[in-house]
Amino acid sequence: MEKDELKILAQNLANPQGEKGIEIGEMMNATNISMTLESIQTLLIEDDEHILEIGHGNAGHLKNILSRAQNLKYTGVDISETMYNEARKLNKDFESQADFVLYEGKKLPFEDKTFDKIFTVNTVYFWEEPVEFLNEIHRVLKKDGTFVLTFGQKKFMETLPFTEYDFTMYSNSEMEQLVSKSHFKRMKISEKEEDIQSKSGNETIHRIYTVLTIKK
Repeated sequence: MEKDELKILAQNLANPQGEKGIEIGEMMNATNISMTLESIQTLLIEDDEHILEIGHGNAGHLKNILSRAQNLKYTGVDISETMYNEARKLNKDFESQADFVLYEGKKLPFEDKTFDKIFTVNTVYFWEEPVEFLNEIHRVLKKDGTFVLTFGQKKFMETLPFTEYDFTMYSNSEMEQLVSKSHFKRMKISEKEEDIQSKSGNETIHRIYTVLTIKK
């Protein structure tokens, strides 16, 4: 891919817009689905819980979440108006259990201690003030709640041609250090590996990613 195409791809991975954004949202859901399902499984969802997803994309995985326990409530937040509209359209059948909220990416528009479980997949690269944002997540998470943060490891992410444009990448130790600066203190690291289709071409790439389970 040309430099300009890579820049556009990077911009749309951070904040999908318009027709191109819808297309990239579908691609992200497909290429990230194993990371997303691993994250959902790690949450250990139980009956009557309220789940928050940060950066829901097109939320093609919502049915999977709601099938895991009884009487669940889901809220998704995203900075992309395109993804907000797309997620609502794709998940009309779940309107009674799911809300989607458009926000500006810094302050979570919820009361303190609202959610039992929170998760986010491949969004941490775009957080402008990561420690402050972790503290926002801590604020809206209930006591004894679980937050799952899933990200591609730095050594893997650096091999991708589009990550030189506005991505901040983290190794496990850098992420541990970041989390330890926030109000969160307890965490467990799990490393995963898989082969996936690349976002910028048709080749298969070997992805190494981390699922971080963080407790309040």
